[in-house]
Amino acid sequence: MTPNRTTLFVTGIGTDVGKTVCSAVLTEWFKADYWKPVQAGTLHHSDRKTVAGLTGPAIVTHAEAVSLRLAASPHKAARKEQKCIAVGDLGLPETENHLIVEGAGGLYVPINEQLCVIDWIESLGVEVALVARNYLGCINHTLLSIQALRQRSIPLKYLIFNGPFDEDTRRVILSYPDIQATVLSIPHFKTLNAQSIARAARRLRREHGYPVTQ
Repeated sequence: MTPNRTTLFVTGIGTDVGKTVCSAVLTEWFKADYWKPVQAGTLHHSDRKTVAGLTGPAIVTHAEAVSLRLAASPHKAARKEQKCIAVGDLGLPETENHLIVEGAGGLYVPINEQLCVIDWIESLGVEVALVARNYLGCINHTLLSIQALRQRSIPLKYLIFNGPFDEDTRRVILSYPDIQATVLSIPHFKTLNAQSIARAARRLRREHGYPVTQ
């Protein structure tokens, strides 16, 4: 990947917060490539297939480095198949384009018996987009995730509020000291398809401009 290209790692404050849909919006906004390195479960309709279906035909989606049948944390799904995921297996794909990387679960989801997702992000030296969804406990999970990134000096580029958010919850999260991230809001999609994802990307473009130099 050439030095002037952006790699952004999409992680969440937990599981099922909408990382894949947010990744599709970011991929369309950046006009980037997409990569889900580890797919655990739903191999018949993987996150890669979902993003491919939600973005334009010009978008490149790279093949998974590891595909596992069990819908579980990567270390458990791999162990079920008598495998062990090595970080060396998860090198970034070759591309001349910007790259959106979607992680598995949250920051402390284990990849193997020694390393978690946050360790891998740190080793890549890339910026992070943190996806938050509104639920009881999301303030705690969001602030803990921000603090974990800060302790590792991992740059938080975007904090994404995915779907409708209680205004008081949003206010409390944003009152956390020294949040340097750009705050993005991605709507709940009544109809989820390529057209609605494109509209969301256009709205980000209007509100924030192009995310990178074209």
